[in-house]
Amino acid sequence: MSAQWWRDAVIYQVYVRSFADSDGDGVGDLPGITSRLGHLRDLGVDALWVTPFYRSPQHDHGYDVADYLDVDPLFGSLEDADRLLDRAHELGLRVIVDLVPNHTSSEHPWFQAALAAPPGSPERARYLFRDSDDGPPNNWGSVFGGPAWTQVADGQWYLHLFDTTQPDLDWRNPEVPAMFEEVLRFWLDRGVDGFRIDVAHGLFKEESLRDQVLESDESASSVALTGDHAMIELKLRDEPMWDQPEVHDVYRRWHEILDEAGPDRMAVAETWTQTPESTAAFVRPDELDQTFNFAWLLAAWSAEAFATVITDTFAAVEPVGASPTWVLSNHDVVRHPSRYGGGPRGLARARAATMTMLALPGASYLYQGEELGLPEVDVAAEHRQDPAALRLGTPGRDGCRVPLPWSGEQAPYGFGPGSGQPWIPQPDDWASLTVAAQQADPGSTLSFYCRALSARREHARAAGDSVDLLDLGEDVLAFRRGPLTVVLNCGSRTVDLPEGEVLLASAALDSHTLPADTAVWLR
Repeated sequence: MSAQWWRDAVIYQVYVRSFADSDGDGVGDLPGITSRLGHLRDLGVDALWVTPFYRSPQHDHGYDVADYLDVDPLFGSLEDADRLLDRAHELGLRVIVDLVPNHTSSEHPWFQAALAAPPGSPERARYLFRDSDDGPPNNWGSVFGGPAWTQVADGQWYLHLFDTTQPDLDWRNPEVPAMFEEVLRFWLDRGVDGFRIDVAHGLFKEESLRDQVLESDESASSVALTGDHAMIELKLRDEPMWDQPEVHDVYRRWHEILDEAGPDRMAVAETWTQTPESTAAFVRPDELDQTFNFAWLLAAWSAEAFATVITDTFAAVEPVGASPTWVLSNHDVVRHPSRYGGGPRGLARARAATMTMLALPGASYLYQGEELGLPEVDVAAEHRQDPAALRLGTPGRDGCRVPLPWSGEQAPYGFGPGSGQPWIPQPDDWASLTVAAQQADPGSTLSFYCRALSARREHARAAGDSVDLLDLGEDVLAFRRGPLTVVLNCGSRTVDLPEGEVLLASAALDSHTLPADTAVWLR
C-alpha cells in the first residue's frame, strides 16, 4: 500500500465496547478485537479505527478521558494495545485510534486540581472557568441538552459543550497543546498508523465567550445540536463555539508531528462544520489528511440529493488537493438500513447506497455491524446508557451500539464467553444475522459486502479520480468513473440499464433492467 494509503482505503470503525468481549464481563475489549481481526481481513478492509480505550470513568463511554497515556482496565492494558497493533500489522491492517482533544473527563488530574485550586489559579486556566453572579456566563447550550455551564462550590462556572463530566479545555493555554503533542508522540511511538480527531472543529471558542445570536424560533440547546451529532439539515447559524480560525494552527503543528513519524501516518477529523468549504479548510496540504463527509450520511434517499453531495464534495476538496471520504453510519447516528425505512426495503436501499459509495474515488468508512445489515435497535428505556438520551429523554445513540452477534442461536451470540446479555441487550431475533450464519449464506449482507469490497479492489481503485454524472432520469443516480459505470435506482419503477458487462449488483437483476432500490456496476 502506498505512503498515502488512506486516500482510497476502506476503514472499518470498531466501537470497542460492542465489538468482541474476551473475558465475559459483557463489555468489548482490546483482546476481543485482536481475536476477531481475521474477520476484518476476510471482509477486505484496509484499516480499523478503534474508539477510545483510554482510562475513563465511562460517563460517555470513553469520550471522557482521564488518562490519555494508558488503557482503561475495562478494555485491557497497554500490553494488550501493543498486541492488537502487532497482530493487525501482521494481517496487513492499519490501526487508527480515537483522540479526544476538545475536553477531558472531570476526573482527569488537571480538572481535579482545578477544582481544588482557587479562581484565577494556573490550574483553572487550563479550562474555561468564568465568574457570573446571575446564572451561566453566556447562553450557550450543551450538545447533550441544557446549559453548557456548571457552577462549582466557590461560585465559578466551567464550560462543557457536552456532558457536565466533560469540561472543555482552554486551547489558548500553552500547556494544553503541549500535552496533546506528547499524547500524539506516545501513540505514534507505539505504532499507531493514524488518529481520528473527535470534535476537531471545537478546541477554540471565540475568546470573548459572547452570547450566541439566536433566531426567534431557536433555543441555545437546539442550536448546539448542529455542532455535533446533528440529525437535521444544517443551515448557517451564528456559532461562536465552533470552527474558529485558530484551530487550524493546531493541525499545522500536528501535521509536522505526523510527518516526523513517517509519511504513512495520518489524521482524519470529525468536523461538523456548516459548509463544504469550511470542512475542506481542515484538509489543506499542511493540515489534516481527511475529514468525514457527513453530507453523504445526511442525504435523503434521492438521486438528486446524492448527486448534489457528489458535486459539492469534489468542488470542496479539489482546490486543496485532498481525497474525499464517504460514510453512511457511525456510533452517533441511526444505522442506515433503518434510516432508509427499515425492513427489507431499508436493507435493500442500504446495500445499494453502500455499493454506490464504494465506487466513488476516496476513502470509505464502514461502521461495525453494517456488513451484517444490522438495524437500529429500539433499546428499552431501562437499558439506555447514552448521556444524551439520559439528559434529553430521547432514544439517544444506544440503538446503533448494541454488541455484535458472532454466532449461536441466542444472546450473547458469541459476543463473549458469558451466557448472559451484554452491556446493551441484544434482540431475541438476531440468530440469522450472526457472522457465522451469514458466512454460510451466499445471499447474505455479509457475503454481499465481501463481494463489493473485492470488486472495489479489482475495478474501482484503478478507475481514476474523475467522476462524470450521467442523466438517466430524475430518480436515477448514474456516473462514469473511467471504464466503470455506476447506476443507482432511487425511484419506484424499474429502469433500463445502459450497455455494459454487469460486474456487481446489490440485488438480483431482471434481464437488462434495474429494479427500484438497487445499484449496479457496469464495465
